[in-house]
Amino acid sequence: MATRPLKVLIVDDEPLARARLRTLLDAQPGVQVVGEAGDGMAALEACQRLHPDLVLLDIAMPGLDGIQTAHRLAACSPAPAVVFCTAFDAHALSAFEARALDYLVKPVRAERLAQALDKARTFLAGRADTGIAASRDHLCARLRGSLRRIPVDEIHYLLADEKYVVVHHARGEDLIEESLKALETEFKGRFLRIHRNCLVARAQLVELRRTPDGHVQAILRDVAQPLDVSRRCLAQLRQQLQPS
Repeated sequence: MATRPLKVLIVDDEPLARARLRTLLDAQPGVQVVGEAGDGMAALEACQRLHPDLVLLDIAMPGLDGIQTAHRLAACSPAPAVVFCTAFDAHALSAFEARALDYLVKPVRAERLAQALDKARTFLAGRADTGIAASRDHLCARLRGSLRRIPVDEIHYLLADEKYVVVHHARGEDLIEESLKALETEFKGRFLRIHRNCLVARAQLVELRRTPDGHVQAILRDVAQPLDVSRRCLAQLRQQLQPS
């Protein structure tokens, strides 16, 4: 049975840039360009009509820019995969915070485009298998103006701290500007809530241990300090840990 082609929407305010991307995409197997748009609002309207699998999205556009457009696309159901194509690599951090799958710097090279298309296919296949959007394999942290990618499988626990979340991972700690609730929803089952301000990696959780004064603590494999478990979270946590 033939595989359905990957439906792609090109969004860029420069006609020449759109034409170049279309030429590159035409040379890629299993790809169908379903449309083009010259700005963010037109892109949102085109997505409603055409239901693309993937949006190749410029960032610096008049009106609704690419980052704003990507955040709105993320609210669609189902949301298309997004890959940014831009002349400015300074936007990389904002792009990954908008949950883009990849970030291509113009002039886009054919081999990098092919890699981005493969990422989109993997993302879409994961969503088809589970019935929900595939979660990211990394989080992004700001580090002295640069971008640090933290692999999700290296995360030990996540701790809310005012408007930030502190990511405790195999290489140390980093701050990210995401909500604990959104992370819990995205990585449902992979991170478990032990307190209103803390999620722990399920793979890290060794045991729940009761202290002499009656409190319960979570013991993690690679974390020396036990973490407090709130009474409010305890019943649900135990239920989640029951063998299926």
